[in-house]
Amino acid sequence: MRPSGVLRLVLMAFFLMSSMHAATWKYAMGEGESDPQGIYAMKFKEEIEKNSDHKIQVYPVGTLGEEADILEQAQAGLLQFIGQSTGYMGASIPEMDVFFVPYLMPTDPQQLDTFFRNSKAINEMFPEIFRKHGLELLAMFPEGEQVVTTMEEFRSPEDLRGKKIRVMPGSPLLIETYRAFGASPTPMSWGDLIGALKTNMVDGQENPTVWIEAYGLDELTKVMTYMGHNHFTAAAMAESNFFNSLSDADKKLIKNASDAALKHILKVAQELDATGLEKIKKKNPSYKIVRLSEKERDAFRKRVVQVEKSFVEKAGKSGEGILKQMKADLKAAMQ
Repeated sequence: MRPSGVLRLVLMAFFLMSSMHAATWKYAMGEGESDPQGIYAMKFKEEIEKNSDHKIQVYPVGTLGEEADILEQAQAGLLQFIGQSTGYMGASIPEMDVFFVPYLMPTDPQQLDTFFRNSKAINEMFPEIFRKHGLELLAMFPEGEQVVTTMEEFRSPEDLRGKKIRVMPGSPLLIETYRAFGASPTPMSWGDLIGALKTNMVDGQENPTVWIEAYGLDELTKVMTYMGHNHFTAAAMAESNFFNSLSDADKKLIKNASDAALKHILKVAQELDATGLEKIKKKNPSYKIVRLSEKERDAFRKRVVQVEKSFVEKAGKSGEGILKQMKADLKAAMQ
């Protein structure tokens, strides 16, 4: 029996609404699919597609430009989701530079895990700040301890004097930190780093161990040094207008997918860091690995006291509040 005209209209409306409801969302990030941001993104994609008709199109690093480019595209509404290292965001969101206050974050993985899961600063304060910049914060997570790779060994600020160390562009505080360390910081995009190391345009750089191994940075330098000064942190975000236009069901879907992806990456990131170090030792046995003693680290700590004050000056009352709350959250995590 053929459907009546009214029934036909109802069916057409139903299928039209279904097709409108199922969407393909774009997710761009500053790393590859096998890197920490990529692992988070792919788990997020898996959860979204498993629990809805929506699809996630993931764009790895370089596909749509550098990290600054994808941030602009997201804020312009061209992307629904982005993954970004916090180091690229300090220039546009000054409070994000708190993650570059040296010797603020602990080096213990379990303490970091507890902090990122439970921090009031991250889960309550930062989302409000992000909304002012057209972004909905979904998660923040550590990618690994920052390690410095150089051509020559250093154990004091005097040893770093004049050394050109590549730093991520977009973070004034990171530049100030390396100046305080005695080095000559050189802001440079990731895409230019390999060539700069090969041609001696820079004398070194900093990145988590997983990145150093994955991209062969150990083969372009001779020493890697654990200073204990910081962790590499990433953020996953949605574009605000897009997120606010969603149904409550889709907002919950995204929140659940983000929670699952965060839980996944917090576990995997710890394993990646350890695995990366073991791979370096195995494939490059002559590579020198240095861990500064607490006494040696103290010499650097004394140099960077002013950096924390500079952060408060640049980020204002909002940044000061974030820093105060983070210290309280970190103290709780360490206990």
